[in-house]
Amino acid sequence: MRVHNKSIIVTGAGNGIGEGVAKRLAAEGGKVLVNDINEAGGQRVVAEITAAGGTAAFFKADVTKSAEVKAMVDEAVRLYGQLDVVVNNAGWTHRNRPMLEVSEDEFDKVYAINMKSIYLSAIHAVPAMRQAGGGSFINIASTAGLRPRPGLTWYNGSKGAVIITSKSMAAELGPDNIRVNCINPVFNPDTGLAAEFAGGPVDEARRAKFLASIPLGRFSTALDVANAALYLASDEAAFISGVCIEVDGARCV
Repeated sequence: MRVHNKSIIVTGAGNGIGEGVAKRLAAEGGKVLVNDINEAGGQRVVAEITAAGGTAAFFKADVTKSAEVKAMVDEAVRLYGQLDVVVNNAGWTHRNRPMLEVSEDEFDKVYAINMKSIYLSAIHAVPAMRQAGGGSFINIASTAGLRPRPGLTWYNGSKGAVIITSKSMAAELGPDNIRVNCINPVFNPDTGLAAEFAGGPVDEARRAKFLASIPLGRFSTALDVANAALYLASDEAAFISGVCIEVDGARCV
């Protein structure tokens, strides 16, 4: 039980990568607060965790709204006594297309969900972690923040911001025994945003195009990302902070 009794929030955990992370951490003894704006998805994940013998509860919150993020943090502390880990997984992207065709509203939504959510999690979770004597933030970024491709310019920029912000948070919060790391997954054709990343339905031609850039010869899975999150959340990573784990099969272009 590598995260036994740790109190953990996972945002955007009603499906996809977030679901995989929540289930993996619960299976290793974590007490998980499953967050999503999709109540049906979040409640399903909680039911499956508890049916497997884990501990989980659902909390509906929009991670771009300060009051809702505060309420989520307060609920984790109320349920589990303290807050040890926040996995900032909730994310969004505009459709893959020329940068000048992305609307201002789409731009604002990308940065609100991908970046402002991390700001709000820090504002509300850092005091709880300080009270607990330390904690861990795990921010889900992307290989797009390191090796950007055309068509996702504003999304790429938001994930680059997640990466450098994570490193800066780590430097500032280290004296509080709060670790901050991020994970950079590569394209996963099975997530809800896959068609947006690909610029259309993920047909065989698009799958082949993306797969050709991954030397290990397969796409990332939710479990791949969850295993990295498990390590970073565990005490095995007690001296690991300010790093990004690239879960990308050595993506080269």
